[in-house]
Amino acid sequence: MSVNLAAPKPAELFPIAGVRIGVTEAGIRKANRKDLTVVLIDEQASVAGVFTQNRFCAAPVQVCREHLGGAQGIRAMLINTGNANAGTGADGLARAISTCRALAGHLKIDAQQVLPFSTGVIMETLPIERIEAGLDAALADARADNWLRAAEAIMTTDTAPKAFGAQVMIDGARVSITGISKGAGMIRPNMATMLGLMATDACVNPAVMKQLATELAEGSFNRVTVDGDTSTNDSFVVIATNQAVHPTIDCLSSSAGQALRAAMLGVAQQLAQAIVRDGEGATKFITIKVEGGQTTAECRQVAYAIAHSPLVKTAFFASDPNLGRILAAVGYAGIADLDQTRIDLYLDNVLVAVQGGRNPAYREEEGQRVMQQSEITVRVVLGRGTAADTVWTCDLSHDYVSINADYRS
Repeated sequence: MSVNLAAPKPAELFPIAGVRIGVTEAGIRKANRKDLTVVLIDEQASVAGVFTQNRFCAAPVQVCREHLGGAQGIRAMLINTGNANAGTGADGLARAISTCRALAGHLKIDAQQVLPFSTGVIMETLPIERIEAGLDAALADARADNWLRAAEAIMTTDTAPKAFGAQVMIDGARVSITGISKGAGMIRPNMATMLGLMATDACVNPAVMKQLATELAEGSFNRVTVDGDTSTNDSFVVIATNQAVHPTIDCLSSSAGQALRAAMLGVAQQLAQAIVRDGEGATKFITIKVEGGQTTAECRQVAYAIAHSPLVKTAFFASDPNLGRILAAVGYAGIADLDQTRIDLYLDNVLVAVQGGRNPAYREEEGQRVMQQSEITVRVVLGRGTAADTVWTCDLSHDYVSINADYRS
């Protein structure tokens, strides 16, 4: 079950010149499911990534950071689902490196030119023999129009694949962008998402790729939460293949840089919001806007306090306008000099609280009407300044508990 999450439109998943994707069934955890993906990247491409802030990060995250910091260009990615290769110590690290060597051997490249990614169950040994055995089939399947199959292959508890694309004109050239993501639980990325990949044929100076990846994550995946848990495996990688016919973008603040960033951010936000719409057991998609703060950081701090509150999230699931829970979350968000007499609270267009107290004109049936919707906007006005920020979240249902209680079954 998901909240108004439409199936990907294959016609809008644009092949990216310089990227080919292959998918196969390797039986990593379960038989008869797509679970191994290879991404082949042409030599002139630029690649950057951002990764989990969880200090107990998975083995593939450690290897990716090292390989991206190397002098050689990234030429391939290897993604498995069903096993996270996290909490596996030195053995897990060795196994992640082994998979890189195996794919590198097939491609006649250096192992440090391969980025490994794993998602699934934590603290289980990565079955590298199944991954290595599946490489021939995955490579044989490699083609430019395989984005949807890749989105399906990286799913775990997701109920639907997540894939979006866009095109934009830059200096007279048509530039294509396509991205995929996965995630439904253990979502409070604090960097990116559980797993996301975005590619463009735009020409981007390698020196600004890290900035581009960071800004895209900051404006999208760092604005979502399902349950407040930051995964051990969060990874978001951006590829620019430098094959479009336009001058190289050397600065993101240029007109060309701004146009590319805006188009890619639009795709990234769709991917991030799709994760929330597909949150484990979710029945409501909730936008939390906090305005009138002194800084965007404090606005986000308040928004996440609301989004992470089990009492708020269960009230939304029940369609119960118990909106004092929202004010309570604002109060404990950690802003020491917050003046409650300046705070206004809206539920969609319904003004619920004025200057810290119940709006005399507010009627319970108005709140009930909004709470029964599948998409709801909470707007908090702090009355402290001009800054604003937005976070996307979902409700917390009985199914969330059931899914996570049975996850390893």
